[in-house]
This record gives sequence, structure tokens and C-alpha cells, in this order.
Amino acid sequence: MFVLFEEAGKYLGGRILSEAESSAQVELDSGKRVKVKGANIVLRFDKPAPADLIAEAREIASTMDLDMAWEFAPEGEFSFADLASDYFQANPPVAQQAGALFALFEAPHYFRRAGKGRFKKASAEVVQQALAAIEKKKAVQAQIDEWARELATGVCPAPVREQLYKILFRPDKNAPEYKAVVDAARATQRPPLDLLKEAGAIDSAYQFHWRRFLFENFPKGTGFPDLSAPAPVDDLPLAEVEAFSIDDSQTTEIDDALSVRGLGGDTVTVGIHIAAPGLALTPGGPIDQVARARMSTVYMPGHKITMLPDDVVAAYTLQAGRDCPAVSLYATFDAATLDLRSTETRLERVPIVANLRHDQLDGIVTAEWLDDLQSPDGGASDELARLRAPLSFLFRLAKQLRLQREVVRGKPENFNRPDYTFRLADHDGEPTGNEQVSIGTRRRGAPLDLIVSEAMILANSTWGNWLGDLGVPGLYRSQASLAPGIKVRMGTRALPHAGIGVKSYAWSTSPLRRYTDLVNQWQIIAAARHGRTAALAAPFKPKDSDLFAILSGFDAAYSAYNAYQGGMERFWTLRYLRQQSVTELEATLIKDIPNGALARADTLPLVFPVTGTQGLARGARVRVRLGDIDELSLDVHGTVVEHLDGATAEASPEDEGGEDEVVSGPLAIAVDVSDSEAPAAESAPA
Repeated sequence: MFVLFEEAGKYLGGRILSEAESSAQVELDSGKRVKVKGANIVLRFDKPAPADLIAEAREIASTMDLDMAWEFAPEGEFSFADLASDYFQANPPVAQQAGALFALFEAPHYFRRAGKGRFKKASAEVVQQALAAIEKKKAVQAQIDEWARELATGVCPAPVREQLYKILFRPDKNAPEYKAVVDAARATQRPPLDLLKEAGAIDSAYQFHWRRFLFENFPKGTGFPDLSAPAPVDDLPLAEVEAFSIDDSQTTEIDDALSVRGLGGDTVTVGIHIAAPGLALTPGGPIDQVARARMSTVYMPGHKITMLPDDVVAAYTLQAGRDCPAVSLYATFDAATLDLRSTETRLERVPIVANLRHDQLDGIVTAEWLDDLQSPDGGASDELARLRAPLSFLFRLAKQLRLQREVVRGKPENFNRPDYTFRLADHDGEPTGNEQVSIGTRRRGAPLDLIVSEAMILANSTWGNWLGDLGVPGLYRSQASLAPGIKVRMGTRALPHAGIGVKSYAWSTSPLRRYTDLVNQWQIIAAARHGRTAALAAPFKPKDSDLFAILSGFDAAYSAYNAYQGGMERFWTLRYLRQQSVTELEATLIKDIPNGALARADTLPLVFPVTGTQGLARGARVRVRLGDIDELSLDVHGTVVEHLDGATAEASPEDEGGEDEVVSGPLAIAVDVSDSEAPAAESAPA
């Protein structure tokens, strides 16, 4: 005796070995023995063999007219055998009974299951809706098949092009556009990105990187809502200083300025003046919501996305010729020893007399020019000549402050690689990716850089300590030690920063560009107004959950922005290689990798893998022949063709702990920044 039974939504057949009151021991065709509940047995038969019966029954089921079967089906609940009798003949053979069972079971839009082998026909309305859905599904599948065929032949359908970034980076796996790409990739045995590129979906590598970044970080676009800048505070006292800023020519968000008073006396007071949007903007207000959503200005060669609307920046930037609202830190030093005597924080209006641009002045404002005030002005403008003495003192102070930090760090800072600058020719507004690019260098620690960076470190550490002493929480950066693997972390407590060599460090000097600095400025303003009771008056209280949310959001956004900036700098470096027809580079090996090493170009901001490094140690200088450049994956490889020296020079400290350039493509951008908080990093990016 054979039986047909249901098991886990499937119908199986087998031979009965033994049978009890409520179950049976059944042997399947495979030889496997299973225990089957009696209620699950739907059909008993002597012949044919179960496998033959199931094959014949499926053939019969495929020929049944479901519309007719639905018409024949009785109202109310019925069994498959009842339907077989009505549809085929009285006393139908077992194959027809099983065929009716399979047809009913596999057509839930016509027949609802009411038990083992029992059914109830659906209403006419349900059947019509189900049939319409089936036809729609068939049409969608036909469209998927057509799109997949087009992709396989090198043509990108418009709907797939429109969903490109969603398909690649945030796919809806049920979307027909996504399924078409998957089907085409399987059929052609090609990666989806290569398939789409060949099909013309990606016509510009630059636009691919740019639009992917916008898709992931600015899905609603980069425009601002219609917001008016609040008026600067008018009742602030006017500072008796002449302040000046030092920035790149492209900088519009001028956050910081400096002043010097008391030259020639026993003490000299240095003013560090920070733009003060926090005096007018309020936490939770409309402009704050915009700033919090962005968290930072995004920088890239030739373009930027500002954190704040242009009119807000214009209202609070430290523009020359205006008295600007500022949070000022006055630090008084012994004129001879440069020992710090005292500090004071004031809320005031600061006269800005000059906006110096270091890219125009680095050739004039040299260490020699600042150290010897009796030497000729060297072509300096009248404005710069008037500031020579204050700049000279600030340079002397900056060197002393750096030396003091190095004592705390336990070793000197040694940043011997230059900073690279990118300039795009004939460029206005958003780049297209086809501009001619020039790459220049600036030596890290140039006098103007050192002046600004040490002043900002002084302000950030002083205000961080002050907030900590008052019990006012802030957003801090800390590093427990300089040991390998110890990264810089963000938190709300004042903890030491070993990388900089300070007791605590709270980003506070760029409130127009970084949201952390704006948050800290609100806390500093409360401290300046309320002193010892500031913890009660500050917008953010100790253990404030909102402060932790800001910290987490900033960390994520800042990492994404830095990764994109690094990727775009790599893109323009690769574009530069093509534009200048560079086929060989001199480079230094910095890290062993499987089948080769990573090399850093000596004169360009480029880290890339090279082969042919057998027998060469880290630090060896080599000449490398470049392979193909892929601007989409940001990839270039090289082969060592010459060993330039036999020395194994010590690697730069900046190489310790990881690479700070992009060394792979946009689908897996590898950025491992050691975050040593180099003073140069305190200057506003160009």
C-alpha cells in the first residue's frame, strides 16, 4: 500500500511499512523512513509507484483549466476528490485525484486551503484581484528581462540610470531595476559596477563620486531653507585691539583672528578672537537645526558645502573693516620668558583690521623676516609692514608653545611631509571634473601656519580646562597615550590629549565650520556670563543625552566628509597624472603588503601599491612605472623599475599607525587616519 501525504507544505509519496491508530511508518523512494501522522495522509493507492503517480499527477494538474475548476467547485468546503469527480468523471482514477489536489494546492488565488486536502473557493472579487496581480507580476518580470537584456548588450535603460546610486549603494532588492542589474550581471558574469559602466550608466567618474556622496549624505540636496540670519548682538563692548586673521585666499568662513597688545612692556597680551554666531543662534532654533543636520562644512578641491547658510556666515565671519561679535581669549605672557601669567575670556565686538592670506604671503613672511625686524620689508605691503612686530612676537611665542607641548608629549613633533594644495583652472562654482588641476605644496610648520595653529591649540586647551574646572560639559578630543593603536576619541569629559601634549582639548575655534565648536561656544558663553554657576545656566547639562547624540552624529558625519575629501583629492591627483602625462614617479616604500608594498609618491599626495619590491626594506626610495589609471575605482598600481638608494631611511612618524591617504577605490575607501592632531590641521582647510 502506498500513500500520498503532506509534509511541511509539500506532497510526498511512499510505501506503508506499518500503521498505528493515528500514524504510519512510511518508506520514501530514497529509502528514508519517516513517521507520518494519519491526518496528513490524503490519498492511499496500490499503484502506480509513488514517483510515477506524482509525475503523472503534476502533468494532469498543468493541463487543468483553473477557471473551469473554480466554476465546477461547490460552495462551501470540499475535498480534492470531490472536485476531481466533478471536473473529470465519477470515480476518477488516483492520478486524476492527485492531479486535482496539486492544482488546487498551487492555486491559492482560486482556492483557499481549509485543511489537509480540503479547500474552499475564493470569491469572484478575490479571484479577479489575484489574477490582476499575477498579470502585473508577469509584466514586471517581462520588463526586468528586457532591461537585463539591454544591459547585457551595453545599453542602460533610463529607469536603471535614474536609480543608479540606490542600486549600487542602498538597494531595494525587490525593485525591478535592481533585479535587472543582478540578472544581467549573472548572465554576463561581470561585476555590477563594470556592467553599468560599460552600459553607459556612468559617463563621468567625477560625477559618480560626487553624486554618490550627495546620495549618501545630502539626499535632499545641498541647498538651505529660506532662513534669515539673526542680527549680531549690539550691546557688546568694543575691544581696544586691532585684530587680524590669517587664512587661505579661498576661505570665506573666517573663524579666528589674533591681536597683540603691550609690545615693548614687561607683559604682552595676545588676543585670540573667535567668531561668535553662538551669541545669536540658539540651540534648537531653525538655523541650529540646519547646522546640526550637516555637522560640518565639507571641503573638496575646488568646492565646499558650508555648514551654515551664506548670509549667516557673512553676518559673523571676521571680515576686515568691521567690528565683529567675538568670544575672545586674552592670554598675558611675560615678555622676556614667555611664561603664561593669566587668561581671561570676554564677549565683545572686535575691530578686524586685516584678513591676511597665507598663500599670498608665505614667500614674504618667512622665519628670517620675522626674526630680524631690522631687515628690509622684502616687498611687504604697508598693511603687512604694520603687523610685522605683532607677527614676530606671535612667531616667537608659537615656537615656545610648541616646545612646551613637545616636553609634555615626550618627543618632538616631526611632520616632514608638505601639505598639498589643489587649484582648478577656469573654475567657478561646482566642478565638472574636466578642469585643469595644479597641485602645489606648503611646508608644514610654515611661520604663518605655526602662529595660527599654536594660538588655536592654546584657546582650545584653555577653554577645555576652564569648562572642566567649572563642571560644564563640552565636546572634547582626547588620547590616552602615544602608544601604537591608541586612537583619538571624542567624549564629554576633559581628559588629556597625549598627541598634542595638553591637559584637555575642546574644539572651540571654528564655530562657523564645525558643529562641535558651535556647541562648545554656547557652553563657553555661559561660562563667561555666569562663572561658577555656569553648569546650571549652560544649554547642555552634565550627562545630557542630547550632547551624546551630537557627539555620535558629528563623529559619523566628520568621518564621512573626511573620507570624501580624501577620495576627491586622490581623484584630482590621478587626473593630474593623466593631464601631465606622468608615467613614472619617485616614491618611498612605507608598508609591506601581500605581493608587494605600499609606496608614497615623493612629490604628490599619492599612496599606491607597487610590485617588484623583493629585497627592499621599508623606507627605500624607488622609481616606479605607473600602470593603468582607473578614476572610477580611484586605483593605480606601479612596478618598481629602479632602486634609487641603498638606504633604509626611518619612516616618518606620520606613517606610524596607518595611512592617511585613500589607497583604494570609492566602493571601499580605506582611510585610516592616525589623528595625531598635527598643528597644521588646526588651520582652516582651503
